[in-house]
Amino acid sequence: MAAKPEYRDRPDVEVALLDALVDRGDEGMTVLELRAAVDANIDAVEEALSALKADSLITVESEERVRVYPHDRVVPDPEDQIEDGSDTLVDAVRDRLGL
Repeated sequence: MAAKPEYRDRPDVEVALLDALVDRGDEGMTVLELRAAVDANIDAVEEALSALKADSLITVESEERVRVYPHDRVVPDPEDQIEDGSDTLVDAVRDRLGL
């Protein structure tokens, strides 16, 4: 699953981090897991996480381990997503365009 479209106009590393976090929403991810999920160096990941936190798009909890979670407003509603097997991408585009 990907972050909502309105959050996809951010730098590539930030979008990749948001997408990874949305995929693991309830579990959250450690910084090491995020680094492994995103094709960027640690400095770029750290900078992107700082920007996302400053914009309140992620939350960071530090109990035993530091875990990062997407903010609820970033996570798309499952009903808005294409259901597996029911529609193809082409069908979804046609529906969106009203064709």
